[in-house]
Amino acid sequence: MKNVIFMTNIRDESKLDRSEPYKYSVKSWKYWCEKNNVEFFMLDQYMFDTNYMIPNWYKLYVFDLLDNNDIDYNQIAIVDADTIVHPDCPNFFEMSDNKFCAVHNDGSYDWVCRSMENYSKHLFNGFTFPIWEYINSGFIILNKKHKKLYKDIINFYTENRESIVSVQKNFGVGTDQPIINFFLQKQNVDLKLLSYKFNMQDMALKEILTEDLLFTKLGWIYHYNAIPDNHDSSLTLYWMKKTYEELYDNIS
Repeated sequence: MKNVIFMTNIRDESKLDRSEPYKYSVKSWKYWCEKNNVEFFMLDQYMFDTNYMIPNWYKLYVFDLLDNNDIDYNQIAIVDADTIVHPDCPNFFEMSDNKFCAVHNDGSYDWVCRSMENYSKHLFNGFTFPIWEYINSGFIILNKKHKKLYKDIINFYTENRESIVSVQKNFGVGTDQPIINFFLQKQNVDLKLLSYKFNMQDMALKEILTEDLLFTKLGWIYHYNAIPDNHDSSLTLYWMKKTYEELYDNIS
């Protein structure tokens, strides 16, 4: 059985600027998968009307999608479409210890704290947990023993959709990520935190998203989130294109 990289990348005809940078993510992950004998699976179609569920949530259906496509697997890494992987990135599947793996959400702490506070208050009856245990959902490794966890989150969304949408609309908080975090903690999932090198978030705010591409010397997976003044995703496109060309253009 192969391991699988899963990505949701749906072309939104009304927001083409947002979709354009992601082609560099797809190219980089396809290369890494071929190099490491890993299968690449990309969801590129809507599953639901967006009035019911936006694509951020689709990653929760990863087990159903793979099963329905007759893809057997050992482990799955779910990666966001605004990431690029270094061609020499180590095989992180070998580091998982067969646990649920992710990287601490190292940045955007006001947004994280606001998400934790309001989801706790309005949806989780005051339950909370330490911020240093809050993970970023842009890179997650999981396996078949986590099927029930994801099914429980889907059911929670179905039963609480109106409240979830209300919290997001009124408090400017995260979508799937906070709820994944709450379920990890409430169900006491055996979680292994990997190094920041495997999900380098908020690079602009750390002053490493620079013209010399310093961040490519510091880690393996680059996450182009939280870029200030990023109108129409123009800076996402600029940095992802520049990074991809630097890392991959000389590979035959």
